[in-house]
Amino acid sequence: MKNLSLLAAVILSCSIAAPAYAFHPADETYGYVAPKKFNHKEHPTAQTDDAALFGMGWDWGSPQKKRDDKDDDERADNKQTLTGGGQPHISAKAPPKVSFRSGYGAGSIVIDTAGRQLYYVLSSTTAYRYPIAVGKQGFAWSGTEKISRKVAWPDWIPPAEMRARKPGLPVRMSGGVRNPLGAMALYLGNTLYRIHGTNEASSIGTASSSGCIRMTNGNVTHLAGLVDVGTTVYVLKRLPPNLSRMADRDG
Repeated sequence: MKNLSLLAAVILSCSIAAPAYAFHPADETYGYVAPKKFNHKEHPTAQTDDAALFGMGWDWGSPQKKRDDKDDDERADNKQTLTGGGQPHISAKAPPKVSFRSGYGAGSIVIDTAGRQLYYVLSSTTAYRYPIAVGKQGFAWSGTEKISRKVAWPDWIPPAEMRARKPGLPVRMSGGVRNPLGAMALYLGNTLYRIHGTNEASSIGTASSSGCIRMTNGNVTHLAGLVDVGTTVYVLKRLPPNLSRMADRDG
């Protein structure tokens, strides 16, 4: 009995000492706190929306429109519109410069899919190197495109194919801190692919997207300040070995 009492005291002391939430700046939550669950006992007369929360590993909150019969029909057809939350100012964060002796022209973008790095070519010898997330197995691709649009805090409109794979997705989500496209999107030609920010910074460095190139919001804001519509983007399966070894060194 004495041992049980001692164990209970240890557990209690640990729960008091441990932080409720271990925040790291790289998580890029911008101070956003997910909505608390509504307490019916505290607000017995209030009306609530019982629509299912949309989730992909985090809480998005419930639809912001007032519920009516039309909304019920839209939900049945998977035609939800969700709010992305606030749109705070994002400071540009420059990545390191590395050696990059190649034939790619200054001002172009080179994406190393296998290495999960994006290079913005500064000159014939140097480039900025940004960490990225790339397409998961079966969704990786390669080719050459040009940036066709730049949009800050873009709306997210999942394509029909994605909604077919994940029936719970909305038709549209407005731009904001909850939106998976993050603070900026650089659209690639007429494709569905983009170089964009994210609200899930922990995914950077992984192969987890549906083909888009993810960056931290600070990095994509920095890159967007360097490029313009018409910038050429080379998406490679992997860098040539000699260029890869060179890029591993600081410029």
